[in-house]
Amino acid sequence: MRVLGLISGTSHDGIDSAVVDWSLDGGTLIGRIEHVGERPYEAGLRARIVAALPPHRVDMGEVCALDTLVGQAFADAAGHCPRADLICSHGQTFFHWVTDGRVLGTLQLGQPAWIAERTGLPVVSDVRVRDVAAGGQGAPLVSYLDLLLLAGLPGRAGALNLGGIANLTVASADSGGPIAYDTGPACALIDAAAPPYDADGALGAAGTVDEKLLADLLAEPYYAQDPPKTTGKELFTPGYVRDRAGADLPPVGLPPAGLPPADLPPADLVATLTALTAETVAAELRRHRLDTVVVSGGGIRNPTLMGMLRARAPHTRLVASDELGVPAGAKEAVAFSLFGWLTAHGLPATVPGCTGAAGARVLGTMTPGSGPLTLPEPLAEAPVAIRLLRSPASGG
Repeated sequence: MRVLGLISGTSHDGIDSAVVDWSLDGGTLIGRIEHVGERPYEAGLRARIVAALPPHRVDMGEVCALDTLVGQAFADAAGHCPRADLICSHGQTFFHWVTDGRVLGTLQLGQPAWIAERTGLPVVSDVRVRDVAAGGQGAPLVSYLDLLLLAGLPGRAGALNLGGIANLTVASADSGGPIAYDTGPACALIDAAAPPYDADGALGAAGTVDEKLLADLLAEPYYAQDPPKTTGKELFTPGYVRDRAGADLPPVGLPPAGLPPADLPPADLVATLTALTAETVAAELRRHRLDTVVVSGGGIRNPTLMGMLRARAPHTRLVASDELGVPAGAKEAVAFSLFGWLTAHGLPATVPGCTGAAGARVLGTMTPGSGPLTLPEPLAEAPVAIRLLRSPASGG
């Protein structure tokens, strides 16, 4: 079964896509990656998305409009991908409702009916809320794929995704089972200080880390919470640094010409925020004494961030997910392709020890395509291993 996975992550810069042809060989799930790609949001739509994110307030008219416009953008992205049998769309996260460490709700917009209407294919969507309803964090869902990928690695292994927010999966924690959680910001604050992002880590490399500001930022209570835990741009907003440490960030979407704030040059601010990500991630790698960590996400393209991370976790080998067959910039799209396949076959796609849910759950809701909704026979047992193969023509 060919499944198209679609997702826009916490960097909200565009829509990642992956078409994977999934087949079972005994207990091994084989995924042939036939396409990966990224389609940027149109500038006006991205500006409206940014304006709707916390701490901004919007009315229900704008929520309705964004649900339609994001859905149409996802439909357009799907229309430019190779043909599939099924689509799994994450949509765009607008709010993750966390109170006292407990997730009470989560909101992803991007009406799937537009995708089904454009492509004629059935669409799995709204995948996080079932885990939340079962008492889970609704994230990191990618831990299901991570654990299959890590199964063959020696020693203490983990998987790290550096998107807007950083999340870590540990195959076997000291508690005896796997765990997964958000460590804190990855690129979210860096991007806000150097919009749209610090290309090649150049600004961070040119700056000097302000140790006092870094210490102030490391005092954030979130870092001391025990997993399972999740966070997002509800906490790490563009104004976070100003609110916590008296340093200003430029408005998102505008050049950083308004800096420096409070005597802190722009390069020093970006260097300090890069160090914040590196230190909060490295602290968790050290905590779990990880030998090997498979890294993916946009942050892997920031050599300054990766250099700081290696310096702070010198005993951990960092391996790009590409070496395991998963394009580093498309791992989450591949994961959502996998979730679509699992849902279609009646299989759960969550790991309770990673999300904190009461049990594993089949994820998502299904929107029919142009014909009757026909699903494969449910499978009695989930795959125990995965092998991913990359087509030379897959792109990305």
